[in-house]
Amino acid sequence: MALKGYIYRGLKPVHWSPSSQTALAEAELEYPEGHTSRSIFAAFPIIKVSKDLEETLKPFLNNLGVAIWTTTPWTLPGNLAVALNPDLNYAVVEQNSDACKYQYLIVAADLVERLSTTFETELTVKATLPGKALEHTIYRHPLYDRESEILIGGDYVTTESGTGLVHTAPGHGQEDYLVGQRYGLGVLSPVDAKGNFTEEAGQFAGLNVLKDANEVIINELQEKGSLLKEEAYQHKYPYDWRTKKPTIFRATEQWFASVEGFRDAALTAIKTVNWVPSQGENRITSMVGDRSDWCISRQRSWGLPIPVFYNQETNEPLLTEETIKYIQKIFAEKGSDAWWEMSIEELLPEQYKADADKYRKGTDTMDVWFDSGSSWASVAKQREELKYPADIYLEGSDQHRGWFQSSLLTSVAVNGIAPYKTVLTHGFVLDEKGYKMSKSLGNIVDPNVIINGGNNHKQEPPYGADLVRLWVSSVDYSSDIRIGKTILKQLFDIYRKIRNTARFLLGNLHDFDPKQHTVSYEELPELDRYMLHRITEVFTEVTDAFDTYQFFRFFQTVQNFCVVDLSNFYLDIAKDRLYISHLESIRRRSCQTVLAVAIENLAKAIAPVLCHMAEDIWQFFPYETPYKSVFEAGWVKTSKQWENPELGASWTKIREIRNEVNNALELARKEKAIGSSLDAKVLLYIPEQELRQKLEKFNPADSLSGNKVDELRYFVLASQVELVDSLDSIKQADYQSESELVSVGVIKAEGEKCDRCWNYSTKVGEFKDDPTICERCNDALVGEF
Repeated sequence: MALKGYIYRGLKPVHWSPSSQTALAEAELEYPEGHTSRSIFAAFPIIKVSKDLEETLKPFLNNLGVAIWTTTPWTLPGNLAVALNPDLNYAVVEQNSDACKYQYLIVAADLVERLSTTFETELTVKATLPGKALEHTIYRHPLYDRESEILIGGDYVTTESGTGLVHTAPGHGQEDYLVGQRYGLGVLSPVDAKGNFTEEAGQFAGLNVLKDANEVIINELQEKGSLLKEEAYQHKYPYDWRTKKPTIFRATEQWFASVEGFRDAALTAIKTVNWVPSQGENRITSMVGDRSDWCISRQRSWGLPIPVFYNQETNEPLLTEETIKYIQKIFAEKGSDAWWEMSIEELLPEQYKADADKYRKGTDTMDVWFDSGSSWASVAKQREELKYPADIYLEGSDQHRGWFQSSLLTSVAVNGIAPYKTVLTHGFVLDEKGYKMSKSLGNIVDPNVIINGGNNHKQEPPYGADLVRLWVSSVDYSSDIRIGKTILKQLFDIYRKIRNTARFLLGNLHDFDPKQHTVSYEELPELDRYMLHRITEVFTEVTDAFDTYQFFRFFQTVQNFCVVDLSNFYLDIAKDRLYISHLESIRRRSCQTVLAVAIENLAKAIAPVLCHMAEDIWQFFPYETPYKSVFEAGWVKTSKQWENPELGASWTKIREIRNEVNNALELARKEKAIGSSLDAKVLLYIPEQELRQKLEKFNPADSLSGNKVDELRYFVLASQVELVDSLDSIKQADYQSESELVSVGVIKAEGEKCDRCWNYSTKVGEFKDDPTICERCNDALVGEF
């Protein structure tokens, strides 16, 4: 950056911490609530106006002051101008207060009424004039024998507060400095590193600007008859994030990076990055677009030294391509402490060694944000296994003004590109009630206690690392997030549901070998083909959730899949096939085929989050896989053949019917009319003809015909289902439920209860070998069901 001309040394106002005695970057500041400043309104005497204004202002000149407002009275010794807005109109007003010796004041015309209230005296407008006309009007400093001018400021001069005229001290403010540069003013900053006035401040020398200076200066203004009003003003004020003490603006010799030289390139690079969440792009664009040149030097006893030599006589810096490369080589071999340990002669390249006694080493250190902002060069570009630009930078939302921005600026300045492809920002962790965690509040949640448990395992159980990871995936990290005992307990219930679902799948695959027992897609019952379609939907959603860093979608999708799709639907129906059918029946093997697909993909899908559970699942597979670990197995694997949106739409309706049947069954169960749903016969009236025809195919007259899977009674877990032709049959049922799709009636099941499968059948008692079982169980025992 130095060789491209982006680095320079200059005298400019910077955030300065008297408590740390160093310059600070914006990212090293914090703005606590509740800071109160002593704000004042003061009048500076007008002594000369332009010829254009002589006639208008002549009647008031002997007793006319320009009114200013400031929240930092201590900066008045550095005042070199007053700034106005050329687009505003200004008024000469008469005031009758004894507090100020000037009978007439210049203020923004729009503020006359408000200032009358503030000054507690009526302000009478005597003349108005355009702002532009006041440019170069001369006033005398109320505390020094020094003349200055009223000048045109920027758009920061408004009528939102103050008087519409801004006290301007180029050594104590960025906007003031820019106005001063435009008009060729000096940079007066009579404050030392500790925040004490220097001799340049005259009678105020030795006063500390943050402690006693304001009091003395306000009293002096009052004695001089220039004080119009003093009042407390509560606002956000910059504090040093390390010492927690207020900072000041102070002009010092510092090293800067000229952002203006590559600002447009940086703004262009921002547009090439994927910002997650998307509002991050607007935030950093605004920051880069508005930021001033970057102060990269610090006055610390630690940190990376800025390797610059200074001429002892002229103080001119020596920073060339030769000195930079030579120091680079030394630092690479000996570390940056070499700057402090080696002599100047040893640190200078050969062509400069003879003049070593003419130079001194600089003591400034590098801004830590420049340090971290160069990590793309020191880490990503230096290691073969890494890439530049990096795939992703991830940090808290406060890093738009910190690491994200410093990395962007250094990378664009050197290489013209952003150092990252994606930037992801997250909020901060709060306690369960939304409060910031602190030791004083006693609300800190320790991850070690979550994982390993506290002293009392009943009150603070050991949840394991997976639960912490599941919590992270469950929240919307784009804003601040909460954690606490109740949240963790609720999350652990979901964790157990996922684990129990996996355990059920594994348990029912104990005798399944995919190589021998997999049923081809063409032979699968429609229910199983629908479930494979649903699996493609689920794991496509999971994949997209990870790809877009929307981990809460992963959490919601996996939870819904395990609880709603599997436990409450497919596995509920599958138990009959898994427990009742012959071990080698296609009715059972087809179900196991789907279970194997589900558990393998579930393990892979949860592995990035529930890594321990995923590995547990993989190690307990009852059959061999080509991979020893889930982390060797790759990502989820589905088949294009399984995708069937038409089938999915059809089964969505069937599941809606099933839900309505459950409502009716629950009514009967509450009334003790039935115990299990198998005690019931379900009556269905379907007004939609096409849907009714489809369901008729799922309701064979012969209980042993068809594929013995795709039957309504199995779908709704009832012993029998009858499709009725009219609502009359439904209305005669004791228990009913109704929706736009279906009307449901529940009556007592026909026949006797089978001792083996608990289904009711009219054929129980017909089989001599075992008169207590039904026709299905009879066939299952001989391997035909």
